[in-house]
Amino acid sequence: LYAKLAGFRLVVLANRFGCDTDFSRELHDRLIEGLEAAVARIQVIMTLERRVFTGEDEFAEYQLQGETEIFGRFTINLLDDLDIDLDTCEYRINSRGWTNAVAADDGGVEVNFPTLVRLTDDELGTLAPIVKQITQKTGIPVHAVRAVQC
Repeated sequence: LYAKLAGFRLVVLANRFGCDTDFSRELHDRLIEGLEAAVARIQVIMTLERRVFTGEDEFAEYQLQGETEIFGRFTINLLDDLDIDLDTCEYRINSRGWTNAVAADDGGVEVNFPTLVRLTDDELGTLAPIVKQITQKTGIPVHAVRAVQC
C-alpha cells in the first residue's frame, strides 16, 4: 500500500505540469497533500507494527489498533468538506466557522443545509481517471465534491 500511494503521488506530481488553470492546480495540490497524509499514516502504522513485533513498547499494540481504525476511515477531500450538526441546525464548510441553517420569516421557519455535488469528469480533467484508480487500487475514497447552497 505504501508503494502504491507513493507511486500515485508521483503520477499526480507529473500530471500537475500539464495543468492550465489555477483550479486544476489546486485539485492536484490537494490530492498530493492527501496522498502524503496517507503515506505518513502508513509510516506510523509500520513503526507501530515493528514495535509490536519486537515487544519494545507495551502500549504499541493498542496504538496500532487505534491507528489502523483511523486509517480505515481515511478519506481524501479534493474540494469541499461539509459538517452538519443536526442538534444545533448549524453547518460548516472546510472546517471554517459554523453557520446557522435556520431562517425565519412570516411564512415560518426553514432549515436549509447545503448539499454536496460531485465534480464532473470534465471539471476534474486529467485527474478523473487517476482518482478512480486511487480508490480502486488502494481502497481510499477520494471525494471531489463542491458544497452548494440550495
